[in-house]
Amino acid sequence: MSLLERLNRHGFVLVPKAFSGEQLETLRQATQEVTAYARDGKWPDVRTLPKQFPPWTSTGPNPASDGIWGVQGVMHPDMPHHDVFIRTYFADAIIEPTLQLLQCKRQDLVLELFNLLVRPDHDFELRWHRDDIAATASPEEELERLNKPAFSAQWNLALYDDASLVVVPGSHRRARTETERTADAFEKVLPDQLIVKMEPGDIVFYNNNILHRGVYDSRVERMTLHGSAGHVDGAKLRARNVLQHGLRTWIKDLNFDALDGEGRALAEHMRANLVKMGQEAGDVGYSLQE
Repeated sequence: MSLLERLNRHGFVLVPKAFSGEQLETLRQATQEVTAYARDGKWPDVRTLPKQFPPWTSTGPNPASDGIWGVQGVMHPDMPHHDVFIRTYFADAIIEPTLQLLQCKRQDLVLELFNLLVRPDHDFELRWHRDDIAATASPEEELERLNKPAFSAQWNLALYDDASLVVVPGSHRRARTETERTADAFEKVLPDQLIVKMEPGDIVFYNNNILHRGVYDSRVERMTLHGSAGHVDGAKLRARNVLQHGLRTWIKDLNFDALDGEGRALAEHMRANLVKMGQEAGDVGYSLQE
């Protein structure tokens, strides 16, 4: 069964050992330093506890003072090791599966998100959700969105063992059941749920409107890169989910000196597609409120 067939059937697909050896060690070192930088209050764009979804805002000299569970914008030109992260985002190990899953050519790709998910400062859980469908949506509203193409390949790249992502396989193809709809937002176990267990270097691609949640243990090291790329035909549909993360303010300043040849040309083209998305989208608001 192909990657696309597995994604379509289950809503997620695991690519084992996509990164290994020196690549993995380089990413571990870079993410450790970036996380320390953010925890020290030197990076303003962090996922603050206990807020689950954007926007993340904080007051005071250290945005991370109340704890964080993620670092945003790792390709930003002011981010330490941004060159390492840029090479990773545009690596064949990510681009090739993305092309397979989106069934498109390179010129159709849109640069989207690239962030880092880290061990929280205290235990933390996300509610059951779909990334771009509100919990208050009716079954008809859910199906209206779910029946449209995803137009995005979203993924997690684990640098350490990671069992944080919990999904309900197949839920990306249907509205929530009555049990799912009436369950507590933080229900520990839903029927047929699956914990996605990843080893270092594994990538999981998943439909971001699958019913899922995150469960994060403050005692367990976590460095998981979290990214996505889109298809130009879905720019209008994807705009809110992407632009709510604040990319418009700095995407034109991205520095692709870490790339050359075809890789740099692809990066420039994908950025141009994102800039166009931002210009055409206007005020997009936020997908979820929690």
